[in-house]
Amino acid sequence: MEYTRLGRTGLQVSRLCLGCMTYGQPDRGTHPWTLDETASRPLIRQAVEAGINFFDTANAYSDGTSEEIVGRALKDFARRDEIVLATKVFMPMRKGANGGGLSRKAILQEIDNSLRRLGTDYVDLYQIHRWDYHTPIEETLEALHDVVKAGKARYIGASSMHAWQFAKAIYTARSHGWSEFVSMQNHLNLLYREEERDMLPLCRDQGIAVIPWSPLARGRLAREPEQSSERQSSDEFGKTLYTGMEDADRQILDAVGEIAEARGVPRAQVALAWVMHQSPVAAPIVGASKAGQLDDAVAAVGLTLSAEEIEKLQSPYVPHRVVGFK
Repeated sequence: MEYTRLGRTGLQVSRLCLGCMTYGQPDRGTHPWTLDETASRPLIRQAVEAGINFFDTANAYSDGTSEEIVGRALKDFARRDEIVLATKVFMPMRKGANGGGLSRKAILQEIDNSLRRLGTDYVDLYQIHRWDYHTPIEETLEALHDVVKAGKARYIGASSMHAWQFAKAIYTARSHGWSEFVSMQNHLNLLYREEERDMLPLCRDQGIAVIPWSPLARGRLAREPEQSSERQSSDEFGKTLYTGMEDADRQILDAVGEIAEARGVPRAQVALAWVMHQSPVAAPIVGASKAGQLDDAVAAVGLTLSAEEIEKLQSPYVPHRVVGFK
C-alpha cells in the first residue's frame, strides 16, 4: 500500500479509502443491498491487512448501523491511533424539526451520536455531507470549529456541492480564524468528470485533498456494459446519476475494456488507476462487497497508465448534466 498526505495537512492516508456504506443492517435505512455485520467484518479486516488505514462512513448510512459495525470491527482488527476514521453529517436521522441539516444544534448532537456508535472519543475527519441551504454557513463553520477544538474531530472536510459554495466556506472560515476544510469528497470517475471544470482546480489551488466517491460509477466501470448487479437494480440514488448519456458512456466503457484486456487486468483496476492519476486526488473511496473487489482496488494502486491510455479513456467523454447534489 502507498500513502500520501491529506492535502496540506501532515495526516498520512492510504491511497485507497474503504467506503463503508456497503456495511450496515439491510433492513435499516434505504440501502437493501448492504451487508450485515457477519458479512462485513471479513472485508473490513481484509482492508486493514492490506494496509488501508482510511475508512469512511456516515451517520445516515443504514440508519447509523454502518457506524456501529465499522466501529466494532476496527476496534477488533486495528489500533485506533493507526486508523484514519471519517464520518459525515447532514442527512436526516429522524423525522421532525432538527432531525438533520447543519445547524449548530444538529452538528453538536450528531457528532456525539456518531462517536457513541463508532465507539471512539474522536473521528479523524468530520465531513458535511451536503450544503445546507437553510443554515448560514457561518453557523455551520463555527460549530465545526468548536467540534475540532473540543477534540471530537481532528480535521473537517466537505462533500459534493458547487465550487462557489466551497470557495465561500473556505473564505468564511479563513476570515474568522476557524478550522478550515482539508478535503473534498466529490463525485468523480470516467463517466462523470464535471468536477474538472471548477471544483478540482479550486482544490488544487487551495491544497485541498480530493477523495472521490463512486470512482467506479456504482460498479459500471468494473463490468461488461450489459451486466448489472443487485445494487444497481435497487440503488435509487444511483439511478439518478448515470442516465441519458448511454451512447457516449458506452465508448468509455469499451475503452476501459480494451485497455484492461491488453494489460491482462480487470476493468476495475484500469478505472481506479485513472482516478488516482488525477490531481489532487488523494484516495478514491472504494466500496467492496467481495474479497476480489478489494484485491482489484489494492492492485490498482500500483498500476501506471501511459499518456496514450489516458487519452484513449478520456477522449470519448462529452459534457454531462450536474448530478449528485442540489
